[in-house]
Amino acid sequence: MKRCYQGLAAVLILFFAGLRSVNGQTNTLNVTTTAVPFLRISPDARAGGMGDLGVSSQPDAASSYYNLAKTPFNTKDVGITTTYTPWLKDLGLNDVYLLSAAGFYKFAPDQALSASLRYFSLGNIQFTDYNGNQLGSGHPNELAFDLGYSRKLSDNLGIGLTGRYIYSNLASGYASSGATYQPGKAFAVDISLYWHGVTVENGGWNFGLALTNLGSKIGYTNNATEKDYIPADLGLGASYTKVFNEDNKVMFGLDLHKLLVPATPADSAGLAAYYQKGLTSSWFSSFSGGNQAQTVMGNLGIEYAYQDQFFLRVGYFYESAQQGDLKYFTTGIGLRYSVMELNFSYLVPSGSGTNRNPLSNTLRFGLVFNLDSKSDNSNNTNSSTQ
Repeated sequence: MKRCYQGLAAVLILFFAGLRSVNGQTNTLNVTTTAVPFLRISPDARAGGMGDLGVSSQPDAASSYYNLAKTPFNTKDVGITTTYTPWLKDLGLNDVYLLSAAGFYKFAPDQALSASLRYFSLGNIQFTDYNGNQLGSGHPNELAFDLGYSRKLSDNLGIGLTGRYIYSNLASGYASSGATYQPGKAFAVDISLYWHGVTVENGGWNFGLALTNLGSKIGYTNNATEKDYIPADLGLGASYTKVFNEDNKVMFGLDLHKLLVPATPADSAGLAAYYQKGLTSSWFSSFSGGNQAQTVMGNLGIEYAYQDQFFLRVGYFYESAQQGDLKYFTTGIGLRYSVMELNFSYLVPSGSGTNRNPLSNTLRFGLVFNLDSKSDNSNNTNSSTQ
């Protein structure tokens, strides 16, 4: 029998990831589950207004969350952004939220350093055992801290490398059956590429590739032998910017994502092999079995810009019925004045019960500062993004 706090951790992970199961149905879903699912929540209000599009969109201060290789193509020396994302607002919870902050510094025309922090509060939780006996309360929380380096390999091609420390404190300090429950810790890296083909005068295409959260498994006890996978992901994206005149332009983008995590076995017989997989083999085995098209998630986004000061955004997110059947529309606006930018995004309520998004009917707010503008002559191949 699983220890009570392992069960609790699993419940928390599944609940706050928004993963769903359907009562009375079997073999309907084959949802790929991971630990630290907060890493899959879009932490940026601008991307949140475009269906969480980020791999191939125009670079900004939040590029490190989606594709760090975009960063050297910013037209500013420094960018800083912070976003507040309420979670499960529909349930009336006020202490569950994601707070994020990111920034970059271009220390050379073709190179940049970046850092970001994501903090996820799961609110106040009353802990109980399997029999419903109260064991005290706690405040579970998780965070991820990133440091990254990116550079241009040519006028159009960029590469990025990110190191990530992950900390997950779900039920530390409690003990059961000889095991002490402690915060889980993991390390991961992101590797990303970005092709920037947009010009101020003519627009054009951008392409992106991002391998994210490639790292160690995570455990929550002092003698954990069955550690959980973190949400390693392969992202591919393309976006096209159409420039109508010096005041009006619009960007269309599509990202596709595939979790590089093997599907959880339907029965206990395969669990031993599931947990014993090495990291590299687990990434490749995520492509085996079943209909692989059903494991791909899509982000479609559109952004209209007027004089690079006022922005309207819409987006759509798609997830197959096999993976949870999460589908929703988003909308957002942006206002830029001098060095400051305000972004708002709203997730349109959709679905009910098991396939209702935890962010339904939620307004997200982001604040951005863009400093030290480059001259037009030094960035004549880039669009005016930041």
